[in-house]
Amino acid sequence: MNILLIEDQEKLAANIAEFLKTETYAVTVTNDGKDGFEKAMTQEFDLVILDINLPGMDGYVICTMLRENRKNMPILMLTARTKQQEIIHGLNIGADDYLTKPFDLDELLARVKALLRRKSEEKTPILKTGKITVDTNTREVRKDDMKVSLSPREYALFEYLLRHKGRVQQRPSIIEHVWGGRDDLMFSQTVDVHIAYLRRKLGKSVIETVPGQGYMIPTD
Repeated sequence: MNILLIEDQEKLAANIAEFLKTETYAVTVTNDGKDGFEKAMTQEFDLVILDINLPGMDGYVICTMLRENRKNMPILMLTARTKQQEIIHGLNIGADDYLTKPFDLDELLARVKALLRRKSEEKTPILKTGKITVDTNTREVRKDDMKVSLSPREYALFEYLLRHKGRVQQRPSIIEHVWGGRDDLMFSQTVDVHIAYLRRKLGKSVIETVPGQGYMIPTD
């Protein structure tokens, strides 16, 4: 999952990004509101973590303009403001959740997971395909009730495909959401190699190749 973090406190932003990356998320960080808005408008993100007090453009304006431009990714607002009317204002203009500073990173992670589940219309943290189950809270993968060990990137790729089961995911979209849109990977074999690793561990038929289009996990 690809997350955009717009936070002007550089140390806090770095800490959040490092923490989320250990949880297999791809994270793009910007410390400027205007730059963050441009990224959110021109790139694909599964979720935006948005501070309110930002240079260039404040978080309320960014949230309002994203919704006016039909950008419907979940938005989690961060702020040191605790007045109820300010929280209500953020929710009324389109934010999906609100977290006041200071906060615990584990609480942030729980909010992120909940918003991503809501986005994918999954009501529980458990994803399934055939005899394979994935617990998105613990990142535990099981096949025939036996635990399967995946690398962080293998897990991120498998979860992304599983959340879009039955829909073909093209290479640019996979790189955008799993690797954070790294241009140097666009013409490499990285995606194919990781698909091969997953097939070796989970079974050849788990991930289907759609010639000339991409990869998908078929519906059961």
